[in-house]
Amino acid sequence: MQYRILGRTGVRVSTLALGAMNFGSAGRTDQDEASAIVDAALEAGVNVIDTADWYGRGESEEMVGKAIAGRRDDLVLATKVWGPMSDERNQQGTSRRWIVTELENSLRRLGVDHVDLYQVHRWDPTVSDEETLSALTDLQRAGKIRYFGSSTYPAYRIVQAQWTARERHLGRFVTEQPGYSLLQRSIEAHVLPVTEEYGLGTLAWSPLAGGWLSGAIRAGREISTNRSTLLPDRFDLTVPVNQAKLEAVERLAVIADQAGLTLIQLALGFVTAHPAITSAIIGPRTREHLDSQLAAADTVLGDDVLDAIDEVVSPGVDVAPGERFDTPPALLDPALRRRRQPAGSVTNG
Repeated sequence: MQYRILGRTGVRVSTLALGAMNFGSAGRTDQDEASAIVDAALEAGVNVIDTADWYGRGESEEMVGKAIAGRRDDLVLATKVWGPMSDERNQQGTSRRWIVTELENSLRRLGVDHVDLYQVHRWDPTVSDEETLSALTDLQRAGKIRYFGSSTYPAYRIVQAQWTARERHLGRFVTEQPGYSLLQRSIEAHVLPVTEEYGLGTLAWSPLAGGWLSGAIRAGREISTNRSTLLPDRFDLTVPVNQAKLEAVERLAVIADQAGLTLIQLALGFVTAHPAITSAIIGPRTREHLDSQLAAADTVLGDDVLDAIDEVVSPGVDVAPGERFDTPPALLDPALRRRRQPAGSVTNG
């Protein structure tokens, strides 16, 4: 296992981090399997576990807590806040009211008195940066979180949060967690230059592109994965963009084979090869999945392999642009990009 410094914190973390999104009903991973995965990951040298309150509405955190009992000091523990935890309108988002309340809930579920990294799961356009950062700063000063970071923020929002922290004399985000894979490379054009500029640790989620790069999805095979059941539209091969993903996977599989690697090793080796990336977050559902991903722990891709990858998916390009999670709201909602005229005003035409 390789280790890198998490941004400018001085904390050394493994280049593969264990993501716990599949623990519980979402991934059909029960407690025994989850504990076995955690045991094997720690034994292999993984020292980061990443979860979120939203995963199973607390179920993942509870399972992680049971799996790490007695070993809290052996790892860097990360969780997140933002997603709805019930139908109650204020049990979500990034207001001070909710962040303070939900951190206590997360600590209780995890069975710990602090987390090492507390992340804002998504940017909340209804909340000011000052509101969110001031709450996080107070929790850090109280010793309940060691560091805090963002997840899937657009580049301009990362910059804005850094500016707010400086101007208001608040603690700042020291990490960012973006989606990044062989098939989704657009963050190379905007997010990664910003994280490098500000010295942020960068933890990449979905490095296997939701299972597309696991080796299980190949031409001529029926697609049957946990993710394809949850998000069928993203695996329907009658959709042109999904066919484009499959064609790219087939070409990447040839590159992996010629390099003597599995497709998983190629995918994880690619993500961790970028100088702005600290760790790739793997999300196994089973011990078998974990073992196949741990095999990439020491994978280093040569320039010839990286050049070949660039020929398949160009730098800074997403094969499926519509699958980004950091798209500015105005690109999704036409009402946000159309100026409304006051009643009685005169318009051209």
